[in-house]
Amino acid sequence: MTARRARRGLRLPPEVMRLGVRQIGSRCLDPALPWPVQRTRLDQFTRASRLPRGTMVTEQAIAGVPAEIVSCRASGSGSGSGSGSQPTVIHFHGGGYCLGSASTARSWAAHLSASTGCRVVLPEYRLAPEYPYPAALQDARAVIGALSGGAKPGSLLVSGDSAGGGLALALVLWMRDQGQELPAGCVLLSPWLDLGRDRRGIPSLVRRDVLLSPPWLDACARAYADPSSWADPSVSPSHASHSGLPPLLIQAGTAELLAPDAESLAASASAAGVDVTYTRWPRMWHDFALQPGLLAAADSALEQAAWFVSKVTAGS
Repeated sequence: MTARRARRGLRLPPEVMRLGVRQIGSRCLDPALPWPVQRTRLDQFTRASRLPRGTMVTEQAIAGVPAEIVSCRASGSGSGSGSGSQPTVIHFHGGGYCLGSASTARSWAAHLSASTGCRVVLPEYRLAPEYPYPAALQDARAVIGALSGGAKPGSLLVSGDSAGGGLALALVLWMRDQGQELPAGCVLLSPWLDLGRDRRGIPSLVRRDVLLSPPWLDACARAYADPSSWADPSVSPSHASHSGLPPLLIQAGTAELLAPDAESLAASASAAGVDVTYTRWPRMWHDFALQPGLLAAADSALEQAAWFVSKVTAGS
């Protein structure tokens, strides 16, 4: 187990952040590049993310799945070994199921811990194409199974960004269908919920999204699962029935290719009687919420996520 102390951040103008995100999209998320190259470049961009003072990051294997456990000293989590005495958020990182790591979401996790006193677990689930579906979902099931045993009722949440949002929702749907106790809530940041959707169908979003492109999403979808299974709710959870889900917090930008996924889930879940909080941030790009401390809109999204975590765990 290792630990790393955090550094403080500095907020940047949206125009500067947008340029930086565009660089990540063009240099990292390029379907012409081999997956290992994309992974290395993305890790280089996200490795130096700045965290709130007092944050501790520890590495631990949970049910055989490597993970980072992020906590603020104010939360009293120490090594993050999991006593179940504090709220725990299991967050699945994005990256199209093919790249990304705990470092992708580390800053968001640290700010959430600093704001709520929770600990955030970031599983390093297996990636496609080396480990296609259902490997990531199997890892997610193993992690939540291991953490549920020591958690107080109502103290466990699931979250995810981008592809990790799809994985988080697929996990909760599986738990519902298995009759298991559901998490207290589910936080979905710019979730990718339908692998078979034609992303070229809304040209204005194709032009405005500075991070994602339809060819890259298509390459990731094909690496993760055979097209014949894209309509399977465990692959594309937008195709599932959304009744009986725990409270949902869904966040998205209006200038991202995956905005329709967030909107359709919010409508479907609300119609099914689920407690849904859905917020769209004008002119924000995909996964903007992962940049708290650097971007005002991300700070706002983080405040809402902290409110949601506190709300759904208030009785635990």
